Amino acid sequence: MAKGFRGGRKCLFRTASDAVKKALSYAYRDRRTRKRDMRSLWIVRINAAARRHGISYSGFMNGLAKAGVGLNRKVLAELAINDAAAFAKLAEVAKGQVGA
Repeated sequence: MAKGFRGGRKCLFRTASDAVKKALSYAYRDRRTRKRDMRSLWIVRINAAARRHGISYSGFMNGLAKAGVGLNRKVLAELAINDAAAFAKLAEVAKGQVGA
């Protein structure tokens, strides 16, 4: 499992064993951290796109919830980046619900 490590971390048994244990521990921890990081990235992207349309992130999400739009943050972030027209329509829907 120490293949690809450099120096004594792949050659010396005890050092390699310790390095593998540490690597596995980091991998376990970071599989969970990646989920948090991605969610926060999606929120930042949605917030930036929503503010371009004159609405805050919380107002945008609240408006979509009231309108019954069931898109998750990952999809909304992708729309914000790749399909500005569709995101603009969603922003209008959210504004209509918040203003009502």
